[in-house]
Amino acid sequence: MAAEPTTTDTADGRVFVAGALTFGFGLGGLADGIVLHQVLQWHNLVSSRVPRESQAALEQNLFWDGVFHLATTIVLVVGVLLLHRGWERQDRATGNLAALAGLSLLGWGAFHAVDQLVFHLLLDVHDIRQGVANPGVYNWGFFAIGGVLAAAGCLLLRTRGRIGR
Repeated sequence: MAAEPTTTDTADGRVFVAGALTFGFGLGGLADGIVLHQVLQWHNLVSSRVPRESQAALEQNLFWDGVFHLATTIVLVVGVLLLHRGWERQDRATGNLAALAGLSLLGWGAFHAVDQLVFHLLLDVHDIRQGVANPGVYNWGFFAIGGVLAAAGCLLLRTRGRIGR
């Protein structure tokens, strides 16, 4: 018969969950910044407000992209530290790799949702792809990808993820 989880087990499980979600959120932000801002160059953080039409505007966009990268890196590191704390405080792992992957996918999906709602809809600082006839298609496609990531995370947690004992 399995022992009942203790308060410490429950607290460490919550730290693990918070760490994995935070890690996924930060990873989603870094992936967005690297792929969409730098590699594909579809947009910058404030490119709807500061069109990239001059050297000064490009420099301003690059500055705000750097702030974004710094912020998402901090979020990622906080997630790693929380994960370490959740695992370190017990002799056994609080969660398995499937739980880590599932929660991280949920966090990544949450990044997509927050990015869409805050940066695209509320603040209107950029579209996923600038300079196309219908940027809304890209914005909602990005949002849908976040939904797929979150759904995959939920499925993984439901079928394979174990958190706690």
